[in-house]
Amino acid sequence: MSMFAIITSLLLLMFFAYRGITVLILAPLMASLAILLSGEFAYVMPTYTQVYMQELGGYLIKFFPLFILGALFGKLVADSGAAHTIAEVIMRKLGTKHVILTVVLACALLTYGGVSLFVVAFAVYPIGAVLFRATNTPKRYMPAAIALGSFTFTMTALPGAPSIQNAIPTPYLGTTTFAAPGLGIIAALIMLGLGTWFLQSRAQKAMGKGEGYGDHNNENLPSNDLPKPGLLISILPILLVIGLNALFTYKILPNADLSYLAEDRFGNLTPSSVIGMWAVLIALIISILVTIALHWKHWVDLKRTLNKGSFGALVPIFNTASEVAYGAIIAGLAGFALIKDFILNLSPDNPLISAIVSMNVLAGITGSSSGGLSIAFRTLGTDYLRMIEAAGISPELLHRVATIAAGGLDTLPHSGAVITLLAITGLTHRQSYPQIFMMTTVVPLTALVVVVILGSVFGSF
Repeated sequence: MSMFAIITSLLLLMFFAYRGITVLILAPLMASLAILLSGEFAYVMPTYTQVYMQELGGYLIKFFPLFILGALFGKLVADSGAAHTIAEVIMRKLGTKHVILTVVLACALLTYGGVSLFVVAFAVYPIGAVLFRATNTPKRYMPAAIALGSFTFTMTALPGAPSIQNAIPTPYLGTTTFAAPGLGIIAALIMLGLGTWFLQSRAQKAMGKGEGYGDHNNENLPSNDLPKPGLLISILPILLVIGLNALFTYKILPNADLSYLAEDRFGNLTPSSVIGMWAVLIALIISILVTIALHWKHWVDLKRTLNKGSFGALVPIFNTASEVAYGAIIAGLAGFALIKDFILNLSPDNPLISAIVSMNVLAGITGSSSGGLSIAFRTLGTDYLRMIEAAGISPELLHRVATIAAGGLDTLPHSGAVITLLAITGLTHRQSYPQIFMMTTVVPLTALVVVVILGSVFGSF
């Protein structure tokens, strides 16, 4: 009965999320439904107050700084006009012959520099729309190009990426955001090359059959009335995020005296459990201050930008925290033990296979790569550490495999990121989702297969 309760709860969660109901309401309701269907009627309220809320709070404690700093930095880059300048320069340099690659690279540079994927979509879409229209490239391919540059390799594969997905495994595995850099770069190149080739060839084929940009005369493009800073001051803060993250990860923090972390008031921590997160946070803080200083004379309303950037972190982190708390309750049901045993025993000799399945399943259920990663490491993290130690697999390899895997099934039709992207571009699932699915699911999973093979043969590098 508990297995039936879990499946029913998950299906209803996906159904209503697809219908647009917020997970802030759905997560506790569907968790309570699972408990009721399991026959544990008396446990509904104590589970909500003592398990659900504590898990939600625990996630906020661990990751709120990264969410709010990332959102704030992204808003500053967008409102300063820097994001627009960077996207425009890339598009101007590559020209009209490589319109899809242009959009992909513009999104990739911005997201790898720490700008929120939603901010990037808003920033790049107006320029992309003009370029697609000028070259008569079918608009239905634009969401997939934005998704390839924002939702894939810069989010999960490139070493040092300041994304929440790349940071989640660090406290569980004692790794950093630069884990398995060689494998990450290989995966990124596969995603970039394969994805761009597929989209470009499909668009050219459609254009060869007479399809053009399409009838989108009522486009509601975001305002272009922003400051127009130069390229150098636009790109400097983004380069700082990447460079400072590496500097603090490999040089400053490892050589600092962090012995005080062993004190009781700091939770008896080991330096390796916090260095990865601290490096990203420090890099973002410095880059935020630099961004404000560089554009000091050109802010239209700095106070408004700071407030909106900060508030912009609240809904994403509470959505993800709610999904994590929901997963914690599901993990406590008797039926989950069967699911857990099935996943862990898929390939006893290679726990990477188990990690891939669990990340994909949980990311697909929640419609969120960060939600899937958090639930997986929250419920199975200890088992994974035990299994990789027994199999002689490095934590760095598991970090990179798990992160890329979580970017596989996270963009099913009910995914909030997909729904938001389609809303920004003014297109529908029917028009653009097949291409989005190829870019954000098939292409990343193809790269993941290569990473697992190379990692199994050569280890992490």
